[in-house]
Amino acid sequence: MNNEETIQAELVKNFPFLDGKIRLQRERRIFAEVPADKFLEIFTYAHTKMDFPILCTIVGLDEGELLSCLYFLAKENGIILSLKISVPKETPVIKTITQVFPAAEMYEREVVDLLGIKVEGLEEGRRYPLPDNWPADQYPLRKDWQQ
Repeated sequence: MNNEETIQAELVKNFPFLDGKIRLQRERRIFAEVPADKFLEIFTYAHTKMDFPILCTIVGLDEGELLSCLYFLAKENGIILSLKISVPKETPVIKTITQVFPAAEMYEREVVDLLGIKVEGLEEGRRYPLPDNWPADQYPLRKDWQQ
């Protein structure tokens, strides 16, 4: 069993509901769709117990009726674990990961500003990347956004 298969097996062993939700995309790339309500548990486990010490980025997506976030975690050996969560566009709420990775604040502010996803636990602060005078409820990365 290679490193990627070992990681997949450990995730499924500890989180059986992930069975069938993890893909080994190619060498050193693992993709998992995780339920939003279990995300922090899986994310923390991968970081602390599976030695994924690096947060590469967070990417937000508009997928029609859902808004999604992909969290890219990396090991020192270059293996990247992508965790994807999706929430309804009508009530897009996720939880912050700044307690684990303080630098995630900027990525989380991006999904707030650009997609309108509410991040519970994210402290109040300046907007990013949009200017402070940008109109409220205008999210330029949503597919239905009209300028």
